[in-house]
Amino acid sequence: QVQLVESGGGLVQAGGSLRLSCAASGTIFSTSLMGWYRQAPGKQRDLVADFGSGGRTNYADSVKGRFTISRDNSKNTIYLEMNNLKAEDTAIYYCNAKNRWDLAYEWWGQGTQVTVSS
Repeated sequence: QVQLVESGGGLVQAGGSLRLSCAASGTIFSTSLMGWYRQAPGKQRDLVADFGSGGRTNYADSVKGRFTISRDNSKNTIYLEMNNLKAEDTAIYYCNAKNRWDLAYEWWGQGTQVTVSS
């Protein structure tokens, strides 16, 4: 049973833009803190941006000012707008949902590849 479905990855030149989408099941979307992570080859999976408790947004220092996380509650979907992409942004991007009352419960999407050519 697929809970999180990402889309929007692809190949883009440095300086370009992409928008990722993550559609969640209604139950997960309404009960979870959601966000985006990424994993580059040979590296660990790291937080890119997420919605924290209280509705605040958090960003990795490396993407501040370039990436924007947003959500459409009517579509149970979150987005990651990525601008001024750099080669070091190349990674598989994963959507993540953590149960807001028990963060140990989490779901992951299948991942979407983002490749930035320099």
